[in-house]
Amino acid sequence: MKNLILIRHAKSSWDDPDLDDRDRPLNDRGERDAPLMGAVLKARALAPDQLLSSPARRAFKTAKLIASAIGFPVDGITIDQRIYLANTGVLLDLIQQLPDRSNQIVMFGHNPGFTDLVNLLTDAGLGNVPTCGVASIEFTVDSWAAISPGAGRLGFFDYPKRHRTQAH
Repeated sequence: MKNLILIRHAKSSWDDPDLDDRDRPLNDRGERDAPLMGAVLKARALAPDQLLSSPARRAFKTAKLIASAIGFPVDGITIDQRIYLANTGVLLDLIQQLPDRSNQIVMFGHNPGFTDLVNLLTDAGLGNVPTCGVASIEFTVDSWAAISPGAGRLGFFDYPKRHRTQAH
């Protein structure tokens, strides 16, 4: 059994229009939502073998905040350039190359690729994975190389708005 958890980066800032897209930081809501979702994932006893992140500042910061919340070593996060704004073909290829010794992998990235990937791998029919949204996909295979369109089952789908208090 393999478990892929896709997490879209938390809400990013558009305050500086001169910043390169890769360099955009999280905004205040993103800084709150990532630890919130980290706590939600910790409560679900998430224990990934590996964390992969897009090199974009907003994705890597989301990865670091969630890693801290679930007790995964921040210096153990792997940045993979291929995740940045990748389409489903690139993402599926990357997944099929993951090491089989890892059974649960968390990937931090972007839309529309992540929403499209959830829908390609499962029959979930999601309209959108919102910022800091989490989609857990389960596969009844022994090798990541065996993963193909439609082969997964959506284990859970969650996002910050479900957990925010009225004060936010």
